[in-house]
Amino acid sequence: MRWGIESLSWLPVPPTDFPAQCVALKENPRDIGPPVRALACCALSDSQLARLAKVIAAARDRNPAGIEGLRPFTLGLLSNSMSSLLVPALVATGARYGFDLRVVEGAFDQVMQEALDPASRIKAVRPDAVLLALDYNGVPGLMDDLTADGEKAVESALDYVATLLGRMRQAMDATMVVQTVPVPPEPLFGNLDFRLEGTRWHRAVEFNAGLAQRILADGDILLDVAALAATVGLERWFDPVQRVLAKLPFHQAFVPLYADWCVRLLAASTGQTRKCLALDLDNTLWGGEIGEDGLEGIVLGQGSPEGEAFLAVQSMALTLRERGILLAVCSKNDDARAREPFRRHPDMLLREEHISVFQANWSDKATNLESIARTLGMGLDALVFLDDSPAERHLVRLALPQVWVPELPDDPSRYPQALLASGCFESVAFTADDRARADRYGANARRGALAQECRDLENYLRSLEMTAVLGPFDRVGSARVFQLIGRTNQFNLTTRRYTQAEVESMTTDPTLFTLQVRLRDRFGDNGMISVVICGIDGDIWTIDTWLMSCRVINRRVEEAVLDEMVAGAKARGARALVGHYIPSGRNELVAGHYEAMGFSAGGKDGETEVWTLDLDGYSSRLPPITVVRCDEAPAA
Repeated sequence: MRWGIESLSWLPVPPTDFPAQCVALKENPRDIGPPVRALACCALSDSQLARLAKVIAAARDRNPAGIEGLRPFTLGLLSNSMSSLLVPALVATGARYGFDLRVVEGAFDQVMQEALDPASRIKAVRPDAVLLALDYNGVPGLMDDLTADGEKAVESALDYVATLLGRMRQAMDATMVVQTVPVPPEPLFGNLDFRLEGTRWHRAVEFNAGLAQRILADGDILLDVAALAATVGLERWFDPVQRVLAKLPFHQAFVPLYADWCVRLLAASTGQTRKCLALDLDNTLWGGEIGEDGLEGIVLGQGSPEGEAFLAVQSMALTLRERGILLAVCSKNDDARAREPFRRHPDMLLREEHISVFQANWSDKATNLESIARTLGMGLDALVFLDDSPAERHLVRLALPQVWVPELPDDPSRYPQALLASGCFESVAFTADDRARADRYGANARRGALAQECRDLENYLRSLEMTAVLGPFDRVGSARVFQLIGRTNQFNLTTRRYTQAEVESMTTDPTLFTLQVRLRDRFGDNGMISVVICGIDGDIWTIDTWLMSCRVINRRVEEAVLDEMVAGAKARGARALVGHYIPSGRNELVAGHYEAMGFSAGGKDGETEVWTLDLDGYSSRLPPITVVRCDEAPAA
């Protein structure tokens, strides 16, 4: 099959018995979460997505509580076009990203009416997110005739969208996802369209730019459909025949691709993000086999198409590292020979210092990927694996379905396109902490070396010369707070998740005590590493959220955080802190946290363990950390 973005070629092809598997699952819908997700992770057509959506619907009919193994998520859909054809694709694609996705549509082309009606069907279900799917024809102002003032037309269009979002926010606390509009492919003035302010092309460009600024300012999420349409080609994206016959906003062939772009964005907004790219070596980073061909025999560098293709793969990896993605090596090779190109090849862009974990041995790659995850202190669902071998890709998918393994085309020059098109590193925010992540993990390795030199833990911690900076949530740090809430699983007492809009609202909520904690030491800045949310109710404070990055575990940061919580509570007349521990299957690490911190057991409320700390009897343990307090927390 020819590689292409339109056909989602980074996903494996569906099994030949796909229809039969759907029938079997529909007839016996018990424990179907994993097999449904496995099928959804194939490159399905719109008809196959519709078939799988029926399987999901049948399972829901038998078990309205939801599908085990898939996370319930409700999406409201407002559109000026016929969106009913999109719904099955969104539902089935949701399973690809671990969602039991329920889509609630507004009435056809009744966008403003739905926003204004307090009893609209979308507002009634209080969805987790709302997708405002407007195309060029659905935004008043963009279609005004050329005699209208172009600048005023764009402002009118932006005001229209702002009104819609404002009305929806008044009724619900949901993440708002707003589309950009693709530029119409037919220029009225040819090349002059770009310069004339009143043309529809110019209005669309200005509208999208203004939309991005407003969305970023308000904390909502942008779905860049304009970029998607430009990627596949505007002339192919727009289909005037389907527009007039079926009121479709774009050609039906792009429904699977559109659904994937939508749902991957929802996944990123809920904290599902990949943090590490694990790289095979032979025929992935260079041509040939280092063990057989030697340093002089591998193909890499300028002067040949194949050598330049592998340079492009390495350049892509370095660019990803610059945006905070960790790099690892996962190769079946002799370790010394595998490291030789990194150390000695003159055309090698990647060097050993760029690699956070180097696993080159004769173990199977699934075992090595597990070792990489353990070493980095992250889950397997944070890994992406790039390997030229179809057999190795298949084996890793079978052994470790949590790891994202994109299919690759035969030509290595397309490897970067395949990886990036897959959306595995989709993000809804980019902070200074993200940019510095790879360097922080390098600093962690140096801290580990220091730990080996110190005779005991206390001396080691003092030698780190740690400084913790603590302050309340603020708008500047809210993006990083949101990321930590969505991503942190192991040191997370309750694993409650909040949207970025909810996090931002906490900055001014007088019923909450919040903390964002940054940590730096002699080796560098660890960035924001801990988040606390306490509910204030008279003289009792309840810890709603307490989480910490695993990279600073065993450094007694939690004791400094507890000191700050106690000081804040006492200052407001509280007499007790109440903490909850809710087992999630991934936070066993903190099962004994409250007991270790001096809390007393207070029984259980269902699965929730309740712990209480009497503030009158509390005394600080004085961890070896310098604490700096600030009213305005430092920028993320």
